[in-house]
Amino acid sequence: MLGVIVAVWLSERRWRARGGQRGTIIDIAVPAVIFGLIGGRLYHVITDWQTYFGSRAIKEPIQALFIWEGGLGIWGAIALGGVGVWWAARRRGLSMTALADTIAPGIAFAQAIGRWGNWFNQELYGSPTTLPWGLEIDVDHGGEPGVLYHPTFLYESLWDVALGFVLIFLGRRLALHHGRLFALYVAGYTLGRFWIEGLRIDPVGGVDHAVTLLGLRLNQWTSIVLFVGALVYFWATRNKTGEEIVVPPSADPDPAHSTGQADPGPDEPSDTPEKGAAEEPGESGADPAGSGTDTKTDTGAETAADTGPETKAGATDDTPAAPASPAGDNTGDTGGEARDDDGERAEEPGAEPDAEPVTKEKNSR
Repeated sequence: MLGVIVAVWLSERRWRARGGQRGTIIDIAVPAVIFGLIGGRLYHVITDWQTYFGSRAIKEPIQALFIWEGGLGIWGAIALGGVGVWWAARRRGLSMTALADTIAPGIAFAQAIGRWGNWFNQELYGSPTTLPWGLEIDVDHGGEPGVLYHPTFLYESLWDVALGFVLIFLGRRLALHHGRLFALYVAGYTLGRFWIEGLRIDPVGGVDHAVTLLGLRLNQWTSIVLFVGALVYFWATRNKTGEEIVVPPSADPDPAHSTGQADPGPDEPSDTPEKGAAEEPGESGADPAGSGTDTKTDTGAETAADTGPETKAGATDDTPAAPASPAGDNTGDTGGEARDDDGERAEEPGAEPDAEPVTKEKNSR
């Protein structure tokens, strides 16, 4: 757990240095750790299946699920943990390679811390040695009295610490992107794991002995394959360029600019009543009274604003037209009689004789 905390802390700082958002690594670490624990346990059970299954099994099959008893394969943890990172990165719209390069040094430091669990459990030690830093193993854990063994956990821990610092240096000096720094991590780790694995005497793949092929242990063959694959990837991507997404694209609009919430712009109508009250009657082109009627009155009489061409032809000055004669139609008579009664439109003796026929024609419309 301490290794996970250190890895997340360092990776978070590196991610923010690349322009990423705060908390991204913490969110991605949750599925990555869960997937990694499952993958690590699966790899251990598959490679050491005779420990839990078969006639020579020294543990019950149900104990294959007891992860707290120890037994995690680093290759399974990295493989399935990578699936968790890929899934989280895909959901956020981030570049998987950018995340891999960011967390590579942190993984190395986490492994360095995690290896000390082998010392507490007195497991995965190496062959006997006479070196002064040899490790004494209890008889209950397979050791012999007075015999010292290679502390392979210490070798790998120191190797991983050195690898982590080298990755940080190369990442800054060479600006390695698009997964190339992670490829160097894989190559560097497998290089050290190959010779450290050769010192171990724990029975990987068997009950009382390790399964070997051409004199090499199973994990050594795995290291060879991954080492070659990492170098091939590093070479194949040497000229790869392009932008890596470190900030997820925003898929949700700003709530302040969503429908029904944004303030109206200068060209948009306002819902306030003041606009209708302040509007000039002549500017809108509508009836000032809001009635929507024609410019003529209900009686058919012409309004004072009428400046039609026929009126101009019948009168050369501003003198009002003569009222309609009683011989006109009903509409014209009504309008004429109303004006005579009010006394507002008195007939002028000097009006031109052709004004009356024109007015009659207009009132008869």
